[in-house]
This record gives sequence, structure tokens and C-alpha cells, in this order.
Amino acid sequence: MPSASRFVPLLVVFTILLASCAPQSAAPAGGGAAKPTVRVGSTNFTEQLILAELYAQALQANGYTVERRLNLGNREIVAPALESGQIDMYPEYLATYLTFVSKDPSKASTDPQASFKNLQDALKPKNLTPLDFAQAIDANGFAVTKATADRLHLAKLSDLTPVSSQLVLGGPPECPTRPFCLQGLTQTYGVQFKEFKALDAGGPMTVAALEGNQIDVGMLLTTSAVIPAKGFVLLEDDKKLQLADNVVPVVRDELLNRAPADFRTTINSVTGKLTTAELTGLNKQVEIDRMDAKDAAAAWLKAKGVTR
Repeated sequence: MPSASRFVPLLVVFTILLASCAPQSAAPAGGGAAKPTVRVGSTNFTEQLILAELYAQALQANGYTVERRLNLGNREIVAPALESGQIDMYPEYLATYLTFVSKDPSKASTDPQASFKNLQDALKPKNLTPLDFAQAIDANGFAVTKATADRLHLAKLSDLTPVSSQLVLGGPPECPTRPFCLQGLTQTYGVQFKEFKALDAGGPMTVAALEGNQIDVGMLLTTSAVIPAKGFVLLEDDKKLQLADNVVPVVRDELLNRAPADFRTTINSVTGKLTTAELTGLNKQVEIDRMDAKDAAAAWLKAKGVTR
């Protein structure tokens, strides 16, 4: 019986020949790293769904597999989901997110560059990275009906101070503890509302309550197309409570380190085209025209040349 060791060199050569004949997968674009699956999350209001779809569809068009984990809840739910790795990225807002993460309202300002730098520093220990921020700004706004504005002579937030004890504020359940919502209104403007009603984050519940006179003041987002459509009066933030709330996508470092370079450029290509007017227009398509967020995002990406 021949020794098995005599056949080892032939086996090695045969294995090498087989390997050389096997079909090779094409090297992925963007630096050679494989494109990982990306879990895109969002909080629980219309604009967040639109923004998440913009990023998700742009990534898909560039060869990434995307898992959508949308409408998860408020920031208190979604931010920890990002930190713990349940999602890989989601769209945020500079000043509000910085204040939430740092627990220090003095870190944010009306200067987006300074706020962005502070956000980068605050996220480093959490192994998170903010990518480019957009020109688009969306902040908390406080609106009243035209009838209420006329009756109480309201044009700016400071006009609320002498009459706030007669009025009911409506907004998201977390508003009383948020520095840019009721907490901030009290500290900056000295308002003391008669009552607070927990509704939604500038959504249909708040709009219906405002129209139906169940609340007197509603927290609506400043990019909401509902405000002009319903004839509401957005009160001027004359003491600058709201700061640089530019849209900014935030990503886990673990994903950034695995993804090729085109991940970052794909996300930044979307963000770079977002202006406040563009974002308001997208909100209108979904809030007023009843277009699905997916369809509105797809049409916008195509019109801007991000996708074909």
C-alpha cells in the first residue's frame, strides 16, 4: 500500500488549480471593503420618516442592503438604540441632540459649526460620529390659530408671558422636560401655562387639538407645511430659545470602520442637497398631499440626481 504522504504534493497542486479556476467575486466599490448591511432608524414623526427614507434609498442605490427600523419612538428611545447597536444610523438635529447627549445646554448655540464640533467631541466616547450637517434647519415652533393671535395680540413668544396662565399648551409627552420645549419656554420666556396636554410631536393630534380649540398653543415643527396650510400663526422666537438645529445624520463608528469610503460620500451627497425649503416641500408632499414618505423620498432623490 503506497504511503499517503506521497500524494500530499499532488493534492496541494490540485487544490491550488481548483482555487485559481473558481469564479472570483468583484471587488466592492469604495476601497475594497465589503458593503455591510445598514440598519437605518428614525424617531416618530413625519419628517424623520422622510429623512430616513432619503438615506436608506440612497444607500440601496449604491449597493448597500438596508434594514429599516423606523418610527421607533422619541429620542429617549432611539438614541440609546443607536448607542447599543440596535440600529446603525439615524437622522438627528444638531443643537437638540447635542444638548441631549451632553446634558449641558451651554454646548449648543446658534452657530452650527461650533455646535457640530461640540457634538463630535460629545459623541467620541460613545463611538458615534456625526457626518456632514445640512443647510436645512428644523426646530420646535409654537403656533396658535389666527383667531387666538388676533384676540390676544400674539406675534412673538414673549407676547405669551402675560397671558400664558389662561392658555393650554399641547405637544409631545416629553415636552415638559425638554430644554427647547416647555422647560425652555418657562426658563427663557417666563411662561406658566394653565395646563399641558400630551399629544404628539407636531403631528395630526396636535393639529386637530389646535383647530378644535382643545389647546391654545401647539408645538409644531418649523418645517411643517401644516402651519401655512391651516393658516396658523407661528410665533417668532424673539429671545432665541431655539438654536442651530440643522439636520445631521449620526452613525456608529463600528459601521463606519467596516464600510467602504462611499458610505460616507453617499450620505453626505444627500445631506448636502437638503435646504430648509426642500425639507418643508417634502413635508408638504407627505403631510398635505398624502404622498407616502417612501415615494416622496424616491422622487426627490431622482430629481436631485442622487439616484437614477
